[in-house]
Amino acid sequence: MANAPDFAAVLLLGILVGLAELVSRYRDAPKQALYTWPAVLYLLLNGAASALALALIHGYGWTFGAAAGSGRWTRVLVAGVGAMGLFRTSLFTVRAGDKDVGVGPGAFLQIFRDAADREVDRLRAQSRSMRVAKLMEGIDHRKAADGLMPYCLVLMQNVSDDDQQKMLKAAQLLDATQMDLAIKVRILGLHLMNVVGPDVLTAAVEALRKDLESAPPPKAGGNG
Repeated sequence: MANAPDFAAVLLLGILVGLAELVSRYRDAPKQALYTWPAVLYLLLNGAASALALALIHGYGWTFGAAAGSGRWTRVLVAGVGAMGLFRTSLFTVRAGDKDVGVGPGAFLQIFRDAADREVDRLRAQSRSMRVAKLMEGIDHRKAADGLMPYCLVLMQNVSDDDQQKMLKAAQLLDATQMDLAIKVRILGLHLMNVVGPDVLTAAVEALRKDLESAPPPKAGGNG
């Protein structure tokens, strides 16, 4: 097949586009998220959409105004990089109750993407819950909010100002919420994990553990 290299190229480009999207969605541990079957399915769906886009481009003879010598690579780039954007568009919008629902290829692909997101979220939530519970055991919430949080943010050199502000606001809201302190410190750990990742959070907690642990309750005195 003469166009086999082109289809292989757009398939790879489509998978890379999906990979970049998943990495941006699961910044705390993208590698673990990509090892789940829904994520693999989503990557293959991206690749298949790119291959389908190239088939349509060839079928209709679209050149996108490119010169004769560069037309082939233009079609490959458009199909590989722009396919998911093209297929996510809605042909028209209908009103369903109080919501606007887009009708078109995008609605179909959205079903698969949402299913993949939910499954990856469920699988990641299980491991995150167990890991943060073990890591933050015995840690004082007040000490963690005052010391661990700024320590983690300073450790990371590329955390944007926007992400730092979101982290600070989340910590402030958590402070104002009435709940058990053991649960509160775990939630703080989850917020930090979202920003710096589990490995950095683990290293930070272990480095500061002695300073972050809750003070033991005073021993009851007795008469000898």
